[in-house]
Amino acid sequence: MIDFRIDPEAQARLAEAAEIGLKELRPAGLEADKNMAPIPVGDPFFDRCLERGEGGTSWTGLDGKRARSPRRSVVERLLLSEEQAYWDRGVIIALPGPGLPENNVISMGTDEQKERYLGPFLEPDRPRWACFGMTEPGAGSDAAAIRTTARKDGDGWILNGAKCFIGSASRSDWILVQATLDPTKGRGAQRAFFVEKGTPGLGSFKIEKKMGLKAYESTSFSLDDVRVPAANLLGGEARYESSAGFKTAMRTFNAGRPQIAANAVGMARSALDESIRFAREHDLLGRDRVRDRIEAISRKVRKARLVGLKAGWLADEERPNIIEASMSKALAAQMAQEATTLGLELVGIVGARGDHLIEKLYRDVKAMDIVEGTGQVQRMIVARTLVGLPR
Repeated sequence: MIDFRIDPEAQARLAEAAEIGLKELRPAGLEADKNMAPIPVGDPFFDRCLERGEGGTSWTGLDGKRARSPRRSVVERLLLSEEQAYWDRGVIIALPGPGLPENNVISMGTDEQKERYLGPFLEPDRPRWACFGMTEPGAGSDAAAIRTTARKDGDGWILNGAKCFIGSASRSDWILVQATLDPTKGRGAQRAFFVEKGTPGLGSFKIEKKMGLKAYESTSFSLDDVRVPAANLLGGEARYESSAGFKTAMRTFNAGRPQIAANAVGMARSALDESIRFAREHDLLGRDRVRDRIEAISRKVRKARLVGLKAGWLADEERPNIIEASMSKALAAQMAQEATTLGLELVGIVGARGDHLIEKLYRDVKAMDIVEGTGQVQRMIVARTLVGLPR
């Protein structure tokens, strides 16, 4: 039986997330949007995050007792992600912490790597970040097409290539860089390497300008003869079998796609609530077309939430969820764009001023169809899985 219930402690955390969202996340997001720049590293907002216990790792330490951020069920994480994105999705991506590569380090890293790279996040002395370097100018949704190379050199590795649209890269203590031993050998040649901040050859950081989600940085950077020791290969060479490096990266995205779907649901809820508020204030709810559109969006929001939660429930049950994960992202991203479009149509010329929440959501939500695999790619994955073709 599918069960999405969460315990009272998790319900309390959801209520706390809503309070923090109202008081902290939305104001920070609106300010970043007005400034057209990411929240600066030294902003007191990040210090308050640490004071609340955020910005840590769910890794428990080698003694198994020191997790700052206790591990939660996937269903709870999805509900939290939805609630936070309701207030501002860009801000939650800007939050300090080990970020996207954390689960891969926990599942595949050596004890030494966990202690070195996740240890500082157990009791962070300052806001810290880490990130996952996968996307390249010529490799976005097709992660198998990366061209950043890794060449064995004595007791280390030499990395060369370029990455783009990597969240928080310039402020990260380390980047888990996905590279290939040979671009002609496909997925089986991929490996992941820890590259620490300040490593010679790691540079040319450029924060990209985006139409939305301005609170966090999307960064491009280059790797020019970056030398890392053998110990920086995630899991060590002995851990890699055919396609293991690629599969490790894909686990990150398969786990992240329902979370992107939850983000999109939260943003759609926000747009829907704001649309209803505006329609009520301007006496528009008496119009059949307005009510019909609101009903349709409400129905689609609930449908998208249920598909995403099922993907999360399957993950908690350790059952395959590739179809549900990809379906949830494709469905929720498209639905969220419809919700913000409805809102923009309702507010009309007010939205053209550039200072209305719905106008901001309209710009923010487009990324939900792009990040971690476009909607087209998700539909392709689902279709190939359903008919038994390789993904």
